[in-house]
Amino acid sequence: MEKDLANFHYPISTLFPRASCEADYEPFALSAEQVEHFEEFGYVTNVKILEEEHVDALNQDLAEIADPNHPLHHLFYEFHSNQSTDPDTVLFHSLGHWRISKSFHDALWNPAFVKPASQLLGDKAVRFWHDQLFCKPAGHGGVVAWHQDYSYWVRTVPMQHLTCWIGLDDATQENGCLNYVPGSHRWGLLERLELGGEMDAIFQQLNEEQQQQIKPVPMELKKGHACFHHPLMLHGSYENKSDRSRRAMVLNVFADGTMSDTDDVMLRGTDIRIPKGQALNTKYFPLLKTAG
Repeated sequence: MEKDLANFHYPISTLFPRASCEADYEPFALSAEQVEHFEEFGYVTNVKILEEEHVDALNQDLAEIADPNHPLHHLFYEFHSNQSTDPDTVLFHSLGHWRISKSFHDALWNPAFVKPASQLLGDKAVRFWHDQLFCKPAGHGGVVAWHQDYSYWVRTVPMQHLTCWIGLDDATQENGCLNYVPGSHRWGLLERLELGGEMDAIFQQLNEEQQQQIKPVPMELKKGHACFHHPLMLHGSYENKSDRSRRAMVLNVFADGTMSDTDDVMLRGTDIRIPKGQALNTKYFPLLKTAG
């Protein structure tokens, strides 16, 4: 029997700790300095989200659902065994696996993720937008071109979104870790480009002053640790030429009350529609909590 986990708006396993009141979230709160860093530079890094057993469970599920013949494959929003435009490199990219895997589903409600997300959204309640997996195999992993996340999300308003990038492997410069351009979240909205395309294509849209500020900062992380970034933060990742894989999960969220700005589909590869002007609060956009 088919079981779409989007029908369950609560954890369905005991893998992660649970939070039933605000006090349960407090051990996972960011410091005032971390929040200030996010506001000034557009990101905060090295936030521990997952324990070793969480990473192991997620990687085990990832290996199963990455099979195109998985019986619930049709529940993915998008599934790209290789989204790279370079035939000599590989970039596995998927969306919608929260509907298929118990561990990826329950990771949404992990208080170690939800509490920082709420703080960085201005102490608002957090609602789920969509998930992603980005996997680069050893030796020939492809790039994720420089981009801004909100350029793919302009069908939702106001802009009160947040991205959390979580390592499922240790992420280093050698295996293609995430890179940020600090302060670029103040540059305004740029044109949407192909994620697996030419790495530096977006730079053609930048003025001379912006181009001079392109000084990428690599986000090297131990597995289970995360970066959070602003929806206009310019970010991308280079090839994996190392002898180790680089797997990462991404959780995209927005503040409760975010609305549709289109009558077209909300998520590519789906038939999910929310009438323009209506809040995104259907089963595909569950409330994760907090504030209060």
